[in-house]
Amino acid sequence: MEARDFNAIRISLLRNVVSLGVLDSPGHCTTQLTPGHSGKGKGEVPSSTAVFWPAVKESIGPVLMQHYKDTFIDLMGGSMGGVASVYVGQPLDTVKVKMQTFPNLYRGMVGCFSQTLKRDGVRGLYAGTVPALAANIAENSVLFAAYGVCQKAVAYSTGVQKVEDLSTFANASAGFFAAFFSSLTLCPTELVKCRLQAMREMATIQNKEPERLGPWKLTRQILKSDGIPGLFRGLTSTFAREMPGYFFFFGGYEASRALMTPPGKTKDEIGPLKTMICGGIAGVILWTAIFPTDVVKSRIQVAGSTEPMIKVTKQILRTEGVAALYNGLGPTVVRTFPATGALFLAYEGTKKVLHNLMD
Repeated sequence: MEARDFNAIRISLLRNVVSLGVLDSPGHCTTQLTPGHSGKGKGEVPSSTAVFWPAVKESIGPVLMQHYKDTFIDLMGGSMGGVASVYVGQPLDTVKVKMQTFPNLYRGMVGCFSQTLKRDGVRGLYAGTVPALAANIAENSVLFAAYGVCQKAVAYSTGVQKVEDLSTFANASAGFFAAFFSSLTLCPTELVKCRLQAMREMATIQNKEPERLGPWKLTRQILKSDGIPGLFRGLTSTFAREMPGYFFFFGGYEASRALMTPPGKTKDEIGPLKTMICGGIAGVILWTAIFPTDVVKSRIQVAGSTEPMIKVTKQILRTEGVAALYNGLGPTVVRTFPATGALFLAYEGTKKVLHNLMD
């Protein structure tokens, strides 16, 4: 709690005590209680609890309610942003996963897209949409709620009075810490999504017919064969991807908004088009920075590997070269600009609507 909140409590307490006649305005005691006296009789001074608790409720209540309200609004804004991001970017996300996991089967983004569309139709491009929705809603609701909390923590630790006054580096740091919490919700749903997206290719390699599995049946299979730890394959690489990635993500977003804000206006007044552009820039920065770790994560999750992330990375570098760590970067960059633009537009729009309704 900030120093100004404690000052508000102290002032409120003093006013309550003065109004009850226990202290005069300079702060001197006007009435004495006998030792052990409860002070509940007629004309007697109330107990300390009767004086203190109403003041605490009056002073702390609004502060805590504001924190809860801000967290709820960030959570709902992140959820809506996650939905928008999935429906805009899912087809090219499927292409990205296929190219990352099976680089020998596809020559490029257009070829992978057209082959998938020809073989499996539009449904094939939206394979894994249900777990992708679950992953993005879970990740972004937790991410943005944690981001708001981490912004306040960073502001408090650096002595900044308002979150809006945080520097780009401070916002980026808040994003770094927030991504730790979102990674725990993302890893299981991301694993199921990647397995569904690459199911046909896995069956081809094993000379089998691809199974017709949905997300729930696949999840049950994983739990049956590997238990709960099986859903967290690739957690280390998820941390390695998400935490530095969201440092650049939120840093890029806030820096872009600051650059696009006209003199005399705030970052919240730049309008929907500039908000989408800033979100798109943030997404491109994010994926360019973290793409090699995303390739490793996809390989681990699709194969169900238990090998350490570093060992998998060394194997890729030794057998396929550095370029293999950037397979699928093209469709990712093409996908992420509109997808993250839609995410931030939905997030900021939801925040404004909810603040208008709840303030």
